[in-house]
Amino acid sequence: MTTLPLRTAPRRANVRARVDGGVRLAAGALLWLGLLLPTYWWVADGGLRDLGGWESGLTSIGRVTGLAASVLLLAQVILMARVPVLERAYGQDRLARVHRIVGLTSFNLMVAHVVLITWGYSAGRLLSTPAMLWSLTWTYPGMLLAVAGTLALVMVVVTSLRAARRRLRYESWHLLHLYAYLGVGLALPHQLWTGQQFLDRPGATVFWWTAWAVTAAAVLVFRLGLPLVHNWRHGLRVASVVREGPSLVSVHITGRGLHRLSGHAGRFFIWRFLGLPGWTRAHPYSLSAAPGPHGLRITVQTVGDGSAALATLRPGSRVLIEGPYGRLSDRARTRHRIALIGAGVGLAPLRSLAEGLDYRAGEAIVLERFRETPLFAGEFDDLTRTRGLQVVRMPGRRRSADSWVGTGYASYDDVQVLLGWIPDVADRDVYVCGPPGWADSLCRAARDAGVPDDQLHVEIFEW
Repeated sequence: MTTLPLRTAPRRANVRARVDGGVRLAAGALLWLGLLLPTYWWVADGGLRDLGGWESGLTSIGRVTGLAASVLLLAQVILMARVPVLERAYGQDRLARVHRIVGLTSFNLMVAHVVLITWGYSAGRLLSTPAMLWSLTWTYPGMLLAVAGTLALVMVVVTSLRAARRRLRYESWHLLHLYAYLGVGLALPHQLWTGQQFLDRPGATVFWWTAWAVTAAAVLVFRLGLPLVHNWRHGLRVASVVREGPSLVSVHITGRGLHRLSGHAGRFFIWRFLGLPGWTRAHPYSLSAAPGPHGLRITVQTVGDGSAALATLRPGSRVLIEGPYGRLSDRARTRHRIALIGAGVGLAPLRSLAEGLDYRAGEAIVLERFRETPLFAGEFDDLTRTRGLQVVRMPGRRRSADSWVGTGYASYDDVQVLLGWIPDVADRDVYVCGPPGWADSLCRAARDAGVPDDQLHVEIFEW
C-alpha cells in the first residue's frame, strides 16, 4: 500500500479541499456567465422592448426561456459526462443534487419555451396554439428533431421522479437516463436554423458553437474515451466469487497494472460483467478492500436481479469499469483522526477505507450497524490487531425511522449515543455510508454533536 507520510496527509487534504472549493466556485461562475451572456444579447436585440405587446411579449419571453434552457441542457450534459475535476470537487451525492436541480429547471424552461413561442406565433390566441405547433413541427427546419428530442427528455424526467424510480431497477433507470444525451442532441440543432439569437451576432455564434463543442468533447473524452483506455490498460477479469452470507457476495477481480488504482480506497466504480445476461446494464458498486497489485474486490447485497446474478459469475469472465467516482476517499480527509460509520452493506467502502487510509493506533474507529450478522468481522478484527483500529458493533433493528441507532439504546437520544462511543467526534473526519433515512438521521446527530459539514463525508445508496 502506497501512502503519504501520516502527518502530511491531512495537510495535503486541506490543499485539495481549497482546490476543490475553487473548482466549485469556477463552475458556478461559468454557469452564471453562460446564462447572463445570452440574456444580455436578448436585451440588446430588443427583448425587453418586445414585452410591451401581447403577441411580441409571448414570443420574446419564449425566446429568453429557450436560451436559458439551452444553456442549462448543455450544463446538464456536462454534469452527466463524469468529468473527473467535477467528480472530485463535488462528490457524487452533491453532484447528483446539482444535476437534479439543473435538469428539472432546464426541462421546465424548455416546456415554457415551446408553449410561449407557439402561443406568440398564434397571434396570442390560445385555442390556435395546437394547430400552430403542428404547423411549426412540419414546416420549420429541425423541428421534427426537436420534437423527438423533447419526447426523449420527457421520458428521462418522468423516470427520474422519486415515485417512478422506486418502481425501476437501478440498471433500467440508468439505461433510460442515457436517453438524455439523445434528447439534448436532437432538441438543440433547430436553433441553428430558426434561432434569431444564435445567428445575428458573431459573438453569439462563437459562444454557442464553443459551448456545444466543449459539451461534445466532455462526453467523448470522459464518458467514452477514458473508460475505453482504462479497460484496455487493465484487462479486468473475475478471479473468484465468494459467498459472504445468505444475501451477500464478494467478487474478486484481477487485471494488469492495478497499482495505478491504489489511491482509490472507498470509491466506487460503474461495473459491467460480460459473463452475465444483460451485461450492458451498469451497476454502481464500491470497493470493499483497498485496491492494489493483488486485485480489486466488491461486496454486494443480492437484492435485485442484477446483483443476485453476480453469484453465478465464472472465473475468467471479462469485467468493464467506469470510474472511480465519489468523495468517500482520502481526498476528502482534513483531520488525523477518523470515524467510519456504516449500516449493512454500506460497510463495504468503509472497510476499504479502514485498510487504505493512513492512521496511527487509536486514531480510527468503526461504528457498524447491522441487524443480525456483522459484515467483515474477521477482517476488522485483523485490522484491530495489526493497525489499532477500534471497532464498535451495534446490532439490532433501528428503533424508529428517524433514528440511526438500534433498539438497545432506548434511554439515550441519537446524539448521546454518538458522543458516548466517539466523544471527540467533532475533531474527526466522519465517513458515512448507508441507506437514505438512516444516513440522514446520523448526519443530523453528527451536526448536533458539532461536526462541521466539511468533515462529514457521506455516500448514500438507494437501490
